[in-house]
Amino acid sequence: MKTYVTKAGDVWDAIAYRQLGSCRHMSALIDANREHVTTFIFKAGIDLKLPEIETKRAVKLPPWRR
Repeated sequence: MKTYVTKAGDVWDAIAYRQLGSCRHMSALIDANREHVTTFIFKAGIDLKLPEIETKRAVKLPPWRR
């Protein structure tokens, strides 16, 4: 599992956006780091686990299905 070391002033949604590609992944990030659930603004040096995020792949339809 990948990790991220916080910088002073980091917040959940910004970390999710920068590290996971979207602030929509904030809930998954919080779930992976339940011990910090009450933290709103991080101090520097906290190791957070980055969850694996499933990415949907575009499905190419055959020409007769377009």
